[in-house]
Amino acid sequence: MDNLFSTNLKTSQPLAEQLRPQGLKDFVGQEQLVGANGVIRKLIEQDRLVSMIFWGPPGSGKTTLAKIIAEQTKAKFITLSAVSAGVKELRVIVEQAKNDKELHQQRTVVFIDEIHRWNKAQQDVLLPYLEQGIITLIGATTENPSFELNNALLSRCQVFVFEKLSNNNIKNIIDRIGAQCVVGTRYIAFPRPEVIDLIVNVSDGDARVALNTIELLQQTYTDLSKLTVTDVKTVLEKVALRYDRAGEEHYNIISALHKTMRAGDVNAALYWCGRMLFAGEDPLFVMRRVVEFAAEDIGLADPPALQICIAAYQSAHFLGMPEGQYAIFEAVAYCAKAPKSRSVYNAAKLVEKDIKDTPNSPVPMHLRNAPTKLMSAKGGSAFGGKQVGYGKNIGQSNLPEHLQDKQYLK
Repeated sequence: MDNLFSTNLKTSQPLAEQLRPQGLKDFVGQEQLVGANGVIRKLIEQDRLVSMIFWGPPGSGKTTLAKIIAEQTKAKFITLSAVSAGVKELRVIVEQAKNDKELHQQRTVVFIDEIHRWNKAQQDVLLPYLEQGIITLIGATTENPSFELNNALLSRCQVFVFEKLSNNNIKNIIDRIGAQCVVGTRYIAFPRPEVIDLIVNVSDGDARVALNTIELLQQTYTDLSKLTVTDVKTVLEKVALRYDRAGEEHYNIISALHKTMRAGDVNAALYWCGRMLFAGEDPLFVMRRVVEFAAEDIGLADPPALQICIAAYQSAHFLGMPEGQYAIFEAVAYCAKAPKSRSVYNAAKLVEKDIKDTPNSPVPMHLRNAPTKLMSAKGGSAFGGKQVGYGKNIGQSNLPEHLQDKQYLK
């Protein structure tokens, strides 16, 4: 409940927190989940919550929706952050939840933000409490639950995917600023559409970034009505690219580079390469993947590609960044435009399968080393027997007997 001093606390809150919606009618985005026929809306309205995992990019509304649920559900709602809380805090909550359920028939919903930061052992602690219905879990994560959460935990929860907010969503959120008084200063809607467009593009679907950007601009210029695009760019000299070297986006972008080189789309390949390099990715990591591509996807169709990529790797290592980027871009462009052949790759896979699935037969006698006269007499090639020369040897197989007719390279 607000009191005489509540306003003092609110004035020190970041703009993104002050403008956080308090109900579904003010919630922006995720219509597939909270729209008229959205499953989460129905669960909230019927107060029949199930354990849920909210998975989506930053600033897409996961925490906001959890707080709306907290306001509208009849259950007791407790919030934890996986960054600062652990099993000890959870056990205290569960003990109280048991008492509330037994004595007062009171349900408890536990919201765990950044739940992927809990390790597998910590996640396992949740299982019996979910199984027994002592608590209902709502977990929020920016990482793929399939990789970061236990299968046992996922089987007890419904995963809801949050989409990145659209440009119109972000504009709607910005429009609200003009109607709210913050820290004694009225944030007004920008009269220049091009300024709004720039901030929307900078936010990249993240409402928190958009509002934090506006707050920074207001602190810098005070009168936002006179703000120009040049002013915004001056404050935001370098936009931080969204690229987590340890997260899923890392693998998404390297996959995009590989697939666009394979498709021969040189422009797209250069773009995805640049996304990694300009976000601070290790250039040698990028080049290791490009070298791999040259061997795996170009192969015998253009053998010099491998040499060019290795030379680019060495150049990037020798020169460092930013000078080394040009060798990397050259290798990526070459690989995208080069003819492709996966014959060696496919052959290697067939060889691997036969090695795993068939007996490890002995080496044929005519292929064995024969360091002694006895071994030479028995047919070893080094000192007698049927010599293996260049090209195919007539009348004999160089493969084990059960693989004599096998053709790997086609």
